[in-house]
Amino acid sequence: MTELAEGSCNCGAVNFRSKVIPEDVYICHCSICRKATGGGGIAVTVIPNESFEWVSGQYHIKTWIKPNHDWQTSFCSECGSSLPGKNDEKAMYVPVSLLDTGFERLKVKQHLFLDSKAVWEEISEKWCT
Repeated sequence: MTELAEGSCNCGAVNFRSKVIPEDVYICHCSICRKATGGGGIAVTVIPNESFEWVSGQYHIKTWIKPNHDWQTSFCSECGSSLPGKNDEKAMYVPVSLLDTGFERLKVKQHLFLDSKAVWEEISEKWCT
């Protein structure tokens, strides 16, 4: 039996799966991710394109591309949940909070863009490398 990581948006309209169980979590604190999520940033894992697949609800996916910038975000048109999106040519980023299964091995590997983190956030010195 193959292990799968499966996930969905808040309302369940969009579903996806990964043929690999993710382990590394990257937490981005840049101002763009903060505005996109309405929080202190976003925690994601990265899945190779060949291991990622949409199961259902692709027609509910909306993507916004920041003008004059190489950045985009996808979200569910029904509930507004952040969704997986293009990380680069080889991989998808997956917000780890969407995972319904396959999240047991997740551990924070790195915090990104700490210089632009929100003023209210306090992050342990162990992450400041």
